[in-house]
Formats: sequence, structure tokens, C-alpha cells
Amino acid sequence: MSTIEKDFDRLARLDSQGWSANNHYHNLLLRYVPEECGRALEVGCGTGGFSRRLAARANHVTAIDLSAEMIRVARSRSDQFPNIEFNVADAMSCDFPAGHFDCIATIATLHHVPTEQALEKLKEALRPGGTLLVLDLVELNRNVLTAVGLGDTFLNTLALAASCGLRLLHNGRLRPPPEVRAAWEEHGKKDSYLTICEAGELYERLFPGATVRRHLLWRYSVVWQKSPPNRGANG
Repeated sequence: MSTIEKDFDRLARLDSQGWSANNHYHNLLLRYVPEECGRALEVGCGTGGFSRRLAARANHVTAIDLSAEMIRVARSRSDQFPNIEFNVADAMSCDFPAGHFDCIATIATLHHVPTEQALEKLKEALRPGGTLLVLDLVELNRNVLTAVGLGDTFLNTLALAASCGLRLLHNGRLRPPPEVRAAWEEHGKKDSYLTICEAGELYERLFPGATVRRHLLWRYSVVWQKSPPNRGANG
């Protein structure tokens, strides 16, 4: 985890608050935040972009990240949001209160930790009736000799075109600056992701009834509501 921490300390210092494939899906996730959201948790909050959006919908947001530099930048950008509590913390070491949060969100973070173990912790911390929101990266099948691999190759081509177009529209450039690309490429050497089939199987097992969707920009999302005690066994 120390290597990941160093990677994200570096990336935090390069963050320009521009468009990214992650914040492209913020509005999608926000649709599912409970209307009466008292306490929310974001795991892997980065520089706090989604936390600030979440703070407009929740009474209090606890936002944690492994990187001290990410938290420093997040705090510096969040003076107008006194209802956000930013903490440097490793989610796998946190003792979250059971049944405490009305909404738990995690964006592009689960692939850095033991995914199933992390999800079990978040499930326990979610109150009955609360909502879990996940956005993470998906592994592509690049074997063009199979139908799945051919489809993924086609989608990857579309994603590259869409990503360049959206970055040009929002950031005024087709590609990130060289130093940002270099930082992400170095970090990416250590990453591994679930395929969409693996994600579907995992979430169906841990969160029966969860909605798992694949998205164009190399991401999948999960939305799940934990059933109240008198409504069956989804929780």
C-alpha cells in the first residue's frame, strides 16, 4: 500500500480538476443518493470532487483516502463544505460503525484492495435501507479470436475516441499533459481489474439484486440498496 500511497501523492500534485473518465460518471451515481441522506461515506475520495457533490445531498460526509497529499488537496478545495470530514485512512484498517451510513460510495478504489473483503466491510457499515454506489475499472478481453474479445476491442476503440473528444471539449486538449500520462502509466503497471463477468458474479453473490452496469469509458457501476430488516434477505 505504501507504493500506491506514493503514486497518489504524486498524482494529487498534478490534479487540475479537469474532466476525467471518473468524474464523467458522477452525475450517474448522484441519481441514486437517498433523498434523505444523513450520513455518507466515500472510500478513496482523492481530491474530493465527488465528496463535494455528495455534501450537497447529505448532512455529513466522511471522506477517506490512503494518500495524505490527496487529503491535503481535498481539504484545500473544500472550505465551503464544512459538512465534509476528510481523513487519511486505509479502508481495510478502518473499523466503520455497523449500520451507520445512509450512503457509501467508492470510485476507482476497489481494485487497489482485496475487493471482496472491502465490500463486506462496506456492507456491514451500511444501514438497512441505505445505498451502496460503486464505480470501478473493468478488465478488457483483448483476444480478438473470441466474440467477447472482438466486442471489447470494438468498445475500446469507441472509448478512445469518446475520451479524446470529451477531454478536448472540457479540457481543451486531446490528451493529458505528458507528466500526468507518465504518472498514470507508472501507476497502471501495478493495477489489475475484474472483468465484467467477474464483477457480475461477485456482486450477485454479495449483494443479491444489485444493478451492475458496464459503461463505455472502461468502467462499471454498481447500485445496491440494503433491505430493511422486515423486507427480506437482500442485506
